[in-house]
Amino acid sequence: MLTVSWIAPTAIVIASVLAMEFVAWSSHKYVMHGFGWAWHRDHHEPHDHLLEKNDRFALVGAVLSIGMFAAGSPLVMGAGAWWPGTWIGLGVLIYGVIYTLVHDGLVHQRWFRWVPRRGYAKRLVQAHKLHHATIGREGGVSFGFVLARDPARLKVELARQRETGIAVVRESAGA
Repeated sequence: MLTVSWIAPTAIVIASVLAMEFVAWSSHKYVMHGFGWAWHRDHHEPHDHLLEKNDRFALVGAVLSIGMFAAGSPLVMGAGAWWPGTWIGLGVLIYGVIYTLVHDGLVHQRWFRWVPRRGYAKRLVQAHKLHHATIGREGGVSFGFVLARDPARLKVELARQRETGIAVVRESAGA
């Protein structure tokens, strides 16, 4: 049996968490605002439901995490277990927890009420509110969930999208 120090697993977990922001950004931009719009649409529309069709995407992330845990488990895979799988699964799980706290909790206030007045938390909220400034799935800005660009630059991009007809932007967006 291969003995692995704590350095490699820790590096794999951190790399997996960081990689998941890219996975989330690209799946948000190209899947959720593409062929997955039927699941994602209700997230962009006002409603008073506890759950959204959009929450199904969290289940997709859970399946990815569980699948990686299984791939790394000798109990599941026997001698064919791929040891990094466990640590990748943990990184995906940690990203899922961060996503739930930041996106669902902080930004959309589904789990708690706190409106940040300054700092990076405020920037995250502003960037995601600008993401929701478009009507429909076309155009848009700020598809990531944890890394947020400068809201002033996002407003400029939304204004450009409005002027060129790429996106329909709500009047209240200030773009």
